[in-house]
Amino acid sequence: MMNYEQAMEKLNQYGQTQILRFYEELNEEQKASLLDQIEKVDFNSINLEPLDAVKGNIEPLGAMKLAEIAARKEELKEAGLKSIRDGKVAALLLAGGQGTRLGLDGPKGTLNVGLTKELYIFQCLINNLMDVVNEAGVWIPLFIMTSDKNDAATRAFLKEHDYFGYNSDYIRFFVQEMAPATDFEGKVYLEAKDHIALSPNGNGGWYKSMQTAGYEELLDQMGIEWINIFAVDNVLQRIADPVFVGATVLSGCEVGAKVISKAAPDEKVGVMCYRNGRPSIVEYYDLNETMMYQKDENGDYAYNSGVILNYLFRTSALKRIADMNMPLHIAKKKIPYVDENGVFIKPEEVNGNKYESLVLDMIEMMEGCLAFEVERAKEFAPIKNMHGVDSLDSAREMLQANGIEL
Repeated sequence: MMNYEQAMEKLNQYGQTQILRFYEELNEEQKASLLDQIEKVDFNSINLEPLDAVKGNIEPLGAMKLAEIAARKEELKEAGLKSIRDGKVAALLLAGGQGTRLGLDGPKGTLNVGLTKELYIFQCLINNLMDVVNEAGVWIPLFIMTSDKNDAATRAFLKEHDYFGYNSDYIRFFVQEMAPATDFEGKVYLEAKDHIALSPNGNGGWYKSMQTAGYEELLDQMGIEWINIFAVDNVLQRIADPVFVGATVLSGCEVGAKVISKAAPDEKVGVMCYRNGRPSIVEYYDLNETMMYQKDENGDYAYNSGVILNYLFRTSALKRIADMNMPLHIAKKKIPYVDENGVFIKPEEVNGNKYESLVLDMIEMMEGCLAFEVERAKEFAPIKNMHGVDSLDSAREMLQANGIEL
């Protein structure tokens, strides 16, 4: 473990020696904890240079549409089931979020969406994956990425509920890596005298976190060639969907992305595109009005394939990009901190930066992306709020419309 002198040397390199300003006030356990944090933190994740969000030339990227998928369904499903039965496909749940906005003091996946019985978000997702397990006749390795804040609670909840019937031998957990939060000059905040202010490193940090957890070698040993990553909050999504897997494998692309047709040209959802000739995603706030309403040769909206955070990545491509520097995106936030006098401050105004890497940048590093259209009514019921659009209310309605008893 790093000692005080080594920690100071590391902090000197990055101009962050203020992190140790309260060191002499700490007890031995607190000192050890702070030195451990300094050793683990990647200070290279701080970059004050803002990215140009709409960098380069943006062009439409077409999708495999519902009609083509229906016409080729048996061929695609057969190819997907073969990959699954051959043990080449794993699933990865991005479950680091807390349910704070939903009035829940705990992991978002522990939210009960049931009305007359208990039905949790985690349970919905595992039920969806079990559909494929039952069809394929094999268990699919399931990795669950938690966060520092919810790791213990997530593990305990799933164990308490016997993993909702999933074979726990095929479930592995790991914690998402954290990035330091800073003021606008790039100085790292302390959230307590013995604790660096940290936040999750963005949804593009999942593979790096997986590597840190030592799972890359395991993927090799298991012969995994594809990883289906998916977000915790969409209770209707299909996971390790054989038709999607087959379509992506047969396409020759290094990544597949499930997409929905936008409800309206100005719907607040990121869309698939080409950026400088490479597959990418343009966020809704970067789509100008001309692009929003642009039509293709068939008279359809050109930027209409909304992403739902359900991607299938080829593992060999992930290895290829693993050592490349991911672009860092700055999110300006209110960051609670301890000031130079040791006083805890909970700011009322935005006072600093959090640094995130995003999946869209991973996609941009891939050779080819298949945008694969799914039916919104059957596969897109995200729970981001209690009421209104993309809410617990709307998800319940959609679950019931799909024959799921609440």
